[in-house]
Amino acid sequence: MPLPAEFLHTMQALIPSERLIDDPLRTLAYGTDASFYRLIPQLVIKVESEAEVIAILQQASLHQVAVTFRAAGTSLSGQAITDSVLLLLGRNWQQRELLADGKAIRLQPGVIGSHANQLLAPLQRKIGPDPASINACKVGGIVANNASGMCCGTTQNSYQTLAAMRLVLADGTVLDTADSDSLARFRQQQSALLQQLKQLSDSARANQALAAKIRHKYRLKNTTGLSLNALLDFDDPIDMLIHLMVGSEGTLGFISSVTLNTVPDYPHKATALLVFPDVHSCCQAVTVLKQQAVSAVELLDRRSLRAVDQQAGMPVWVAGLSDHACALLIESRAEQADVLEQQLTDIRQALSPFELEQQVDFSTDPKVYQQLWAIRKGTFPAVGAVRPVGSTVIIEDVTFPLELLAEGVQQLLQLFERYQYHEAIIFGHALEGNLHFVFTQRFDSTEEVARYEAFMRDVAELVAVRCGGSLKAEHGTGRNMAPFVALEWGEDAYQLMWHIKHLLDPKGILNPDVVLSLDPEIHLKHLKPLPEADPLIDRCIECGFCEPVCPSNALTLTPRQRIVAQREIKRLSREEPASPRLALLRDSYQYQGDQTCTSCGFCESACPVGINTGELTNQLRAQSAKPSWLAKFAANHFAGATGLARIGLRLQQSGRAMLGDAAMQRLSSTLHRLSGKRLPLWYPAMPTVSRNKANSVADEQLTPVVYFAACGSRVMGPAAGEPDQRSLAEVTAAVLAKAGYRLVYPEGIDSLCCGMAFQSKGQLALAQQKATEVAAALKAASNDGELAIYCDTSPCSLTLKQQLPEDLPLWDSIDFLHDKVLPQLSLTPQQESVALHLTCSAARLKQQDKLTALVQACSSKPVQPLGIHCCGFAGDKGLLLPELNASALYDLRQQVQGCCQGVSSSRTCEIGLSQHSGIEYRHLVYLLAERLSATEKI
Repeated sequence: MPLPAEFLHTMQALIPSERLIDDPLRTLAYGTDASFYRLIPQLVIKVESEAEVIAILQQASLHQVAVTFRAAGTSLSGQAITDSVLLLLGRNWQQRELLADGKAIRLQPGVIGSHANQLLAPLQRKIGPDPASINACKVGGIVANNASGMCCGTTQNSYQTLAAMRLVLADGTVLDTADSDSLARFRQQQSALLQQLKQLSDSARANQALAAKIRHKYRLKNTTGLSLNALLDFDDPIDMLIHLMVGSEGTLGFISSVTLNTVPDYPHKATALLVFPDVHSCCQAVTVLKQQAVSAVELLDRRSLRAVDQQAGMPVWVAGLSDHACALLIESRAEQADVLEQQLTDIRQALSPFELEQQVDFSTDPKVYQQLWAIRKGTFPAVGAVRPVGSTVIIEDVTFPLELLAEGVQQLLQLFERYQYHEAIIFGHALEGNLHFVFTQRFDSTEEVARYEAFMRDVAELVAVRCGGSLKAEHGTGRNMAPFVALEWGEDAYQLMWHIKHLLDPKGILNPDVVLSLDPEIHLKHLKPLPEADPLIDRCIECGFCEPVCPSNALTLTPRQRIVAQREIKRLSREEPASPRLALLRDSYQYQGDQTCTSCGFCESACPVGINTGELTNQLRAQSAKPSWLAKFAANHFAGATGLARIGLRLQQSGRAMLGDAAMQRLSSTLHRLSGKRLPLWYPAMPTVSRNKANSVADEQLTPVVYFAACGSRVMGPAAGEPDQRSLAEVTAAVLAKAGYRLVYPEGIDSLCCGMAFQSKGQLALAQQKATEVAAALKAASNDGELAIYCDTSPCSLTLKQQLPEDLPLWDSIDFLHDKVLPQLSLTPQQESVALHLTCSAARLKQQDKLTALVQACSSKPVQPLGIHCCGFAGDKGLLLPELNASALYDLRQQVQGCCQGVSSSRTCEIGLSQHSGIEYRHLVYLLAERLSATEKI
């Protein structure tokens, strides 16, 4: 049904036009969540304030318009999709505040779960919920779905740790339980609503069978239906109301903020992997472990282990396990090391009667337990990555009473065989009887849909009826299990849920058909197509884990959304090549998908199946790139091209000297606009021209190191106002000399380029040409790999590592400075705070710990801003598309207040970082030079 004209007119008056989205590309992209359903919203509204939410809900109520709230869209059961109006959280929902010395934390719904934990980490606290998607999902979704996780259980989820809530009801009414005035006002104005809640509570308590059912259901992990336990657990209707909001999936109201009681994050932990000969003995061991001091017990069936047995680092014996083997991954944590050791002794003793087929005994070595957890975390992606093209990967989420866990697993395995889901695997949080099972499914034929329907009905009968378990333990009901709520809960509880829904959302505008639906086949409708598109992206499961690390995530599209768009473009190209919609998608994608993609590849690090969407962008650019005489000239005359760049920098320096900063910026902005963004912008943080390279130190007693100075550092020197005007090459030579190294330059350094600049423009042949030239020069300079090769710029280091033969030992500056130089230097740390920026390339090179250690050696107060990943400068994009860089670093200035300087490992990134932070960012080698002791200072 089309949206009413009056509603649309009001929205246009209320919300800025850039936040009202109705074009085919972005409604498709923003309307996609991690589930296997697809609905395309008619209108997406990026909301930036509670006042906007209130006004929108009031108008939606007036005009009977359905509204769905969306945070990160990692939901698996179809909670965050709609064909009506989607309210998408903008950036102004990320306030966070520590309370009571970290014993509690107040969070707005746009805060990513892991960011809350990073804020709490110095206090050895964390939020209770720990979903697997915690690096991507947001607090609004965590609370609205009552998400839990591997260690959370039933005692530390959002429901149990909720201290206060600010919410907006369907009619726009606001309640803030942490505000006494708001609370008193709500009690007075909404007395009828509170009285009805009290009556529903009294009725539920009086119905002994219903009350027993509710108590039984919430002894288990359970997110099926609404949180009826709120009616029994509390006497005050206010407490009932805010706890009903937990797990309501946006069907009862909007959560503006929550205050959660935090839980201890114990520093000492140990992990073991124990393999039992069969499911029965494995599940018996879980019952024993329930009485021990364990924080997590994860079950992996034989199929799960088989799915990951070829991955790097897996114990060699995994491949040879018996067909019926079943494993437990066990973790124990404690505040003190000696307490942990006692806990491990007790656990070993308790499990001593059990026969084991194989084991990795408890280890406190981070490398060991990280590898063991990699086994567990790799199971779901392993199935998703190898699924047939055109199929979707489905992860279901059930709970069995612990005493029926073994029977439940065996019955599920039998259902897999009956319905020929031979690839299906079972794993999960065994300590709570909570199991996930993953299988692949096609929805492109009536037969396949019928197979899925029959399978799910048998699963529902097994779990909810025969075993008295829950069909959704932690993934939320969504539209996936809405038709089965009555089957699981019985008619009394089901009707009680409808009473609550009608009471709080009388017009039924909030997320219809989610949690509760009158359509018994809603779970079989609007199934998401996953047509074949490209080998690079066909593995994508659209989970959204990539989105937080993407620099364009708040400006245009994310990696997930680019893939969604390309799948649809490819489908229409095959099936409807003359479609006007296809033309619109292609046209919009140029800016939304292509131009604003930095192709940094950082998304690969967050992707559970390892997709680098940057490669897709480079591939698309290569397909559309025309032969460029300019690019070919630059590649063949690279020294001349960099010489022109130096002339450009000198001209801007002269312009700045004549006009001053303000006039220079105005002129630059005008020229940039009139040129259609072809001419670069000028910033006060722009570099000066780099001095000539430093001469090689002649001292033959020093160890020679081949120095590959990236073209950016060869051309660009420090910013005009920096106190140290030496080039990066000069400072590098001086610092390395203090550590016993002298620099050797490859022949023809001014003509060399790693090829990244050409690759990012789609000029792949020229990129390969430059990479080949570099390889030959470095091979000669290093005496066929005898000498270490030092690269001063992380993006170039990553590019070279992907191109150079393995016998050429290339070191990125961070690695070399940490491993080889730092131990040889005497440094005096400063008291002032220093901000550090881990470039996307350095992150992909896994240099986080080394960069942090280098900064800690120079400053007692290192600061790494939350949520800042790729800076979005991307070579020249920061100059040609400044909005991308500004969006990626939108809150950097706020987070680095109090820092005296910043460090990074890429000169171009440092331009944008300096511009948007208000402090100077320099290569970290400058910081090392500055903090050398008085006797060593250079």
